[in-house]
Amino acid sequence: MDYFENEIKKNKALFDEFKADRSKLWANIEPRLNAPPQKTKYFLVWNNPLIKVAASIVVFFGLFLLVNTFYSEFSKESETIVFHELQDIDMHYKGLVAQQVVLINKNTTLSKAEKETFLAFMDELDEEYQTLKLEFHKNIDSERILEAIIINYRKRIELIEKLLQQINRTKNIQNEDVYVL
Repeated sequence: MDYFENEIKKNKALFDEFKADRSKLWANIEPRLNAPPQKTKYFLVWNNPLIKVAASIVVFFGLFLLVNTFYSEFSKESETIVFHELQDIDMHYKGLVAQQVVLINKNTTLSKAEKETFLAFMDELDEEYQTLKLEFHKNIDSERILEAIIINYRKRIELIEKLLQQINRTKNIQNEDVYVL
């Protein structure tokens, strides 16, 4: 046994100093047992129409917040996915267009006026792209805008490829007139 238990056993008589008076306790309990039961007043909360309306508003508001929270989380995830798609597409096509523009600038068969006209048209397509990009960030209809951006890039590449094909055809026609010995 530990020290605390030993002390309690030694001083047991000191703890028994105060004893409950059973007759006094019973005298207080007995009149309560014989008394008629008191009627308790009940206030039924759900019978009040104001409480019902308030509870339904609270439930509706809670559901709205819950749905709004889940929707905002979902839209943030989808927004980041679409934004990454735009970055990937942008990097891929910008590289292709830049490479093609460099080829056109280096081309010696085109006159300076033809190059400027063509590059002005490419700048118009670039302005259209910037407008599409702004609409994309407004999150109007991201899938359709993404498709429009891709179509814009494809137009640029297609125009550049057609111009380069025409240049190559003219080179071939000029080369056919020359005799190589």
